[in-house]
Amino acid sequence: MSSNNQSPVNHNQNQLAHEEASREAWQMYRKYHKDHSGRVKEVSEQENKAPAGNAFPMFQATEKTGVIFATARAKEHGFNDPEDPTWANMGQGAPETGPILGAPSRKYEMHIPDHEIEYAPTSGIPELRERVADYYNHLYRQGKQSKYTAANVCIVPGGRAGITRIMAIMGNTTVGYFNPDYTAYEQALGLFQRITPSVFLHRDVNDALMPPDEFEFETVGRGLGAVMLSNPANPTGQSLEGDNLREYVRVARENQVALIMDEFYSHYYYDGEGVDPADGGADDDTNWPKTVSSAAHVNDVNEDPVLIINGLTKNWRCPGFRVCWIVAPAPVVSMLNNAGSYLDGGANGPMQKMALPLMDLDFIRRDTWALQRHFRTKRDYLLKNLARLGIKVKWEPTATFYIWGDLSGLPPPLNDSIVFLEECAKHKIICVPGVFFDINPRGVRKVKKSNCLANVRFSYGPS
Repeated sequence: MSSNNQSPVNHNQNQLAHEEASREAWQMYRKYHKDHSGRVKEVSEQENKAPAGNAFPMFQATEKTGVIFATARAKEHGFNDPEDPTWANMGQGAPETGPILGAPSRKYEMHIPDHEIEYAPTSGIPELRERVADYYNHLYRQGKQSKYTAANVCIVPGGRAGITRIMAIMGNTTVGYFNPDYTAYEQALGLFQRITPSVFLHRDVNDALMPPDEFEFETVGRGLGAVMLSNPANPTGQSLEGDNLREYVRVARENQVALIMDEFYSHYYYDGEGVDPADGGADDDTNWPKTVSSAAHVNDVNEDPVLIINGLTKNWRCPGFRVCWIVAPAPVVSMLNNAGSYLDGGANGPMQKMALPLMDLDFIRRDTWALQRHFRTKRDYLLKNLARLGIKVKWEPTATFYIWGDLSGLPPPLNDSIVFLEECAKHKIICVPGVFFDINPRGVRKVKKSNCLANVRFSYGPS
């Protein structure tokens, strides 16, 4: 027998170890999710002491999103401080918030007058709405007759709050979505019974993005009333832009389909052709770094059914502000304002005031150059080391701060993303299993049959 070959005994022992690791990981997954009866079995160590079953049947059990699940597993293995240098937190979907080289300074000090402690308008303070409109007009509406105004902007307390407001005002309609995509879409699409979720099916699974002609065929053929997607895409880091993005907007306009564009990573591009001022380029308004928005392809801001979700969370690296926005036709903004009055009550007023300097156009330009320079270096480092570990990356990210890793080349059971997370957590590494990005509203598909079972999202957002 060759020395490189395992004996039958060793092979059986390894097989049993693999099976045990798989059982352990999936047991932990089920601990935080539903059993076959639809009831939550266990959600905390304290509840482990109580009889199985849901003690509060009047409530609907809710599942954890991918990041929360991954963090919960890490906490079971001792993770309790996001600043702990002994942990590699590649699970958190948020950027580092401290100073980065070459970025303009930020001042987070303010005096709050008594009257500003009052409720802010549910659509946001007028000054911030105007600055958001100016931002889109300056970057994407130059030379166009139709311009955004404050009436086209609704300030919301976070991106998920914005998505929830949009879902709340949808009528009885079918909403298309893609897989993989942002994990919170699963809950948003499954929450409101008026909405029928409908997943797009790629003819070519090797395509990271759906070509416009196929998008039009499926959108019209399904009779969709709306489509929701992240662009650039979370978790793959791919970007719909140029003629392709223009065609998506045209399809929405001509077929009266609401195009809901989650553009939270629209500053994180690494393939722009501009000259970085740090390398001798002109540091003025003629030299903007690459950013992308569907706003550039809207014909009439009050007629084209295009809704853009963005905010300070990612592009401005201020997730704790909880200040974001929806840009949309004015009549839609009016409906979003009404929904906010009973859903979330509006964004924090003083934090909206503090956000105003961050919307200065010169600040945005200089900050985005520094951001792209900084995160490109992090992306390249992670790509290099994932390759060294045998983790393939089918689509090298041109945007966002995520890498969609492919575990299929790893030996079992590490080629299962649930098992992979569990083993990573034992070694102080956090990542998010791909199954959470296989959007599955209302749980109609089995998780173990997911096409994303062998994928993992690695984030290089945190410091």
